[in-house]
Amino acid sequence: MKKIFKWFFFILYHYVAKKMPISCYPGGKVATVLRRYCGKNLFKSCGNNINIEKGADFLFGDTIEIGDNSGIGIDSWIRAELIIGSNVMMGPQVMIYGKYHNCEKTDIPMMMQGMGEYKVVKIEDDVWIGAKSIILRGVTIGEGSIVAAGSVVTKDVPKFAVVGGNPAQLIKMRK
Repeated sequence: MKKIFKWFFFILYHYVAKKMPISCYPGGKVATVLRRYCGKNLFKSCGNNINIEKGADFLFGDTIEIGDNSGIGIDSWIRAELIIGSNVMMGPQVMIYGKYHNCEKTDIPMMMQGMGEYKVVKIEDDVWIGAKSIILRGVTIGEGSIVAAGSVVTKDVPKFAVVGGNPAQLIKMRK
C-alpha cells in the first residue's frame, strides 16, 4: 500500500505540480504548497518550509533528504542519492549526478559496460549553488560555501569556500 501511495504522489508531482508556475508568479503560492506536499510524501526526509521549484526533476523513491528552508531550483535535474542541509539555495537548471558510465574496458563499447554504483552527494547547511552548475557523484559541498554559476564540481568543496569554473577551483574563502 505504501508503494501505491508513493506512486500517487510521484504521478501528481510529475504530471501536475511540476508544471505549475514558479513560486514568485501568480498562482505560485498554490504551486509551492502542492510541490512541498508531494516532496514530503516522496523524499526520504523533508524539513519545514522547503521549496521545490517548477520543472525540478528527480528519481522515484527514497533518494533525497532535504533540510529546513532549503530549495531545489527551477528545472533542476537530480539523478543521485542526495542529502541537502538547511538553508540551501539552488539556482535554476542545476544538475546533480550520482552515477557514471563504466568505461574501464577498451575492448567493449562504453555503452555496453553498464553503470557504476551510486555515491551519495551531500550539500551541507547554508550553501548557495549558482545556476546551471553540475555536481558529480560522491561530492560533499561544505557548510557556508558558494558554487558559482556554470561550475562543474568534481571534488569536495571545503567549508566557507567560493568555487567556480570547469572543473570548479577555489576562488576565495569566505572567512
